[in-house]
Amino acid sequence: MKKRVLGQSFEVSEIGLGCMGMSEFYGPRNDNESKAVLHKAIELGCTFFDSADTYGHHHNEQLLGVFLKESRADNIQIATKCGISRQPGQYQRAIDNSPRYIRNACESSLRRLGIECIDLYYLHRADPNVAIEDTIQTLSLLVKEGKIANIGLSEISASTLRKAHTIHPICAVQTEYSLWTRDVEQEILPTCRELGIGFVPYSPLGRGFLTGNIYPTSSFTQDDARQSLPRFTPDNLQANSPLLEVVINMARRKSCSAAQISLSWLLAQGADIVPIPGTKNIKHLVDNIGASNVALTADDLAQIAFALHKFQPVGERYTPEGMKGVNA
Repeated sequence: MKKRVLGQSFEVSEIGLGCMGMSEFYGPRNDNESKAVLHKAIELGCTFFDSADTYGHHHNEQLLGVFLKESRADNIQIATKCGISRQPGQYQRAIDNSPRYIRNACESSLRRLGIECIDLYYLHRADPNVAIEDTIQTLSLLVKEGKIANIGLSEISASTLRKAHTIHPICAVQTEYSLWTRDVEQEILPTCRELGIGFVPYSPLGRGFLTGNIYPTSSFTQDDARQSLPRFTPDNLQANSPLLEVVINMARRKSCSAAQISLSWLLAQGADIVPIPGTKNIKHLVDNIGASNVALTADDLAQIAFALHKFQPVGERYTPEGMKGVNA
């Protein structure tokens, strides 16, 4: 797989793997199946794995730690995060940016992952009551100590990013970005480009919506977070379907999947963009990575742009609880 560079020098596979769903939010976990996906990703050239201490209340990092020990691969880049505190089994969260929390969280992540240095360490959410300069100062000390190699920020505002970047170079910003979530194009993505900061879109397939496999009649289990997300009500799925129809029709014409069209569109938005579609299914992994070989022509991109110009997504992307810390 081709490589891309985040920030000044952090080279990763141009499509990464979001690992959150291997631990929670999208139905039951199966560690053996998830590890098979991780091994297959390496085989296919996907080496950039994204986690967080809060995913599955540490389970996700523990799973990656077992995989890293088994694989013995030396070309893997690990991204993980700190800043969200949750009780096991609960969605309610608190945002903690205190120096003591960040340091303890980093040390704990290193132990669970079984590594000496985290390649990219994100602040998962910024606390509006804590000066971002103080938070970045804490993270910069971890860089000096060799515990993290690069600093990232997630769901941050453009103004906060500018302040953070004056204290220590920010390598990447991770925020939701896809064909049906394009808020970042207004301020945060242009700011990243002005400052030379990479951009990592999470949920690049709209939590499955842009694969074409979710319908207004679809139902979700109680352990699938989409059953409570505003955009996934039957009415809102129906209201958002015109965009999906454009993607599906283009996929048919180009003999590829809707997911590949959606990911290829993101890759075409700039060489500084590295999407991290998440999956715990090998078939979906292979399909997602195949987007690297799907080229959209100028006419294809113009057709999508015309559809986007007329489209306005219906429904909030999170519940109020989930919106805590977004665009902070």
